[in-house]
Amino acid sequence: MNKQRPIYAIGHRNPDTDSVCAAISYAHLKTESGWNVVPARTGPINKETAFALKYFNAEPPVLLADVYPRISDVLTDGVLTINERQNLRELAQILRKDGVKSIPVVDERNDLVGMVSVGDMAKRYFEDLGMQSFSNIRVSLNEIAHIVDAGTVVDGDLEGIVSGEVRIAAGSLQTVRGSVRPGDIVLVGDRIPEILISCIDNGAACLLVTGGSIVHPEVVAAAREKRVVVLSSPHDTYICARLINQCVPVSSVMQTDVVRFKPTDMLSEIKDVMEKHKHALYPVVENNKLVGTVSTESVMLPEKTKLILVDHNERSQAVEGVEQARILEIIDHHRLGGIQTDEPIFTRQDPVGCTCTIVADMHLHRQVAIPPKIAGLMLSAILSDTVLFKSPTCTAHDKEMACYLSKIAGVDVQEYGMELLKAGSDISNMTPAEMAKNDMKEFLIGRYRISISQCSVLERRQVTERKAGILEALDEMRRKQGFDLSIIMITNVLEEASVLLFTGEPVALIGEAFHLDASRNMVLLPGVMSRKKQVVPPLSEVAGLLS
Repeated sequence: MNKQRPIYAIGHRNPDTDSVCAAISYAHLKTESGWNVVPARTGPINKETAFALKYFNAEPPVLLADVYPRISDVLTDGVLTINERQNLRELAQILRKDGVKSIPVVDERNDLVGMVSVGDMAKRYFEDLGMQSFSNIRVSLNEIAHIVDAGTVVDGDLEGIVSGEVRIAAGSLQTVRGSVRPGDIVLVGDRIPEILISCIDNGAACLLVTGGSIVHPEVVAAAREKRVVVLSSPHDTYICARLINQCVPVSSVMQTDVVRFKPTDMLSEIKDVMEKHKHALYPVVENNKLVGTVSTESVMLPEKTKLILVDHNERSQAVEGVEQARILEIIDHHRLGGIQTDEPIFTRQDPVGCTCTIVADMHLHRQVAIPPKIAGLMLSAILSDTVLFKSPTCTAHDKEMACYLSKIAGVDVQEYGMELLKAGSDISNMTPAEMAKNDMKEFLIGRYRISISQCSVLERRQVTERKAGILEALDEMRRKQGFDLSIIMITNVLEEASVLLFTGEPVALIGEAFHLDASRNMVLLPGVMSRKKQVVPPLSEVAGLLS
């Protein structure tokens, strides 16, 4: 059956503490309301967020690099299979009972070894209308006895592998005597004892007496003397012959050159393969282990991944593949960025300093209890986004909610807040490339595609000493990702100021926006701590004039 897919509450690319904690806390709210919502993230956890998660003993959200439809999204698990050693009669029973046309063939380790279909069985019968030869197929007398529902008249080595042919004892004694060879299985009906004894003398490995016929005592005695197995089946000779032809293993008719897919394969990349081969069903493997199947129908009309966006609403900041997903809700505190949806959705956007302030509000309004862990994470997000209430984005409501959450979490706001910011301000072990991408958001400002990253520090020298390396990494990232202008905003928590390092064009955009000399790719902005409220708005205003 197809797995029930969850809804993902997910933050923006290059996640920060609010993005991660909002995903976790909003998933909690929806889960308590009866939804199947899983928190998710689009990138690695930064130091500050890792500190908060560890402090409150919380697991990070699942990592979703993208939400492009993949095989795993339409995979049917718990799939019907058959072992390569099972016979064609068992295969026919499975196909008839379950109404399927083809099934995967596996070995004892659940490794995929082939596919077998109704067509493969039909082809077998059309090509081989005669009696079965077991010279190249390992089949035991016990398997033959089982398939024809036979009882044992004279016991013997039933586990022995058949090496001869299957023959029908028909005609005169002379004819039978000349046709039976050592190792053969001979089907006999109500024949005179002399014919059966002749088959035994010729070295037959087994006599299969059909139609429930009585076996003469002389025949039993001769079989015991020569150690020949005698079986008795209630079916007539014709039925026994056809059943024995079904005794061969599935491996003898299966297709081994099988088109197979992996769970991570994107649906857009396999449609051409399916169109070429036109099978109804394909096996899905991981490390050669069968993990499920996928049908052509499910790939052509896949169910979209369902998303709840938190802490962002712009397509450029959303997880890769968002255009192929179904957005159900948006919870955010930023400007409207123009994501379009195919249907009306629930949105909640308040002009506060943090998404988690909104999520905490929704817990209260919907009368959903907030556990200490969730309260601690939402508090962490508020303290991070408002820089311990120093950011101009901070509102009175953010402060009120932080105070309320701190009591549930059992921490002191100022004391915990400083620990959190210090954890996030340690850039000593970060490479310039990591700094360039830290909490990066993409904006379309005027006609310019601009990236703005942000880091926090406790000392300004941490920036000035590494300026050249940071600018080099920033410019490399800009060129690779095709931005016109890339900015990193390094905020000094103690001084309540930010340094902007930037590369690309137009540099005049920054100079005009902040009325400073931007020719050295670095400007100091006293009192500036908010990207959303103090950097993007003046850039947007000037970009309109430069366009």
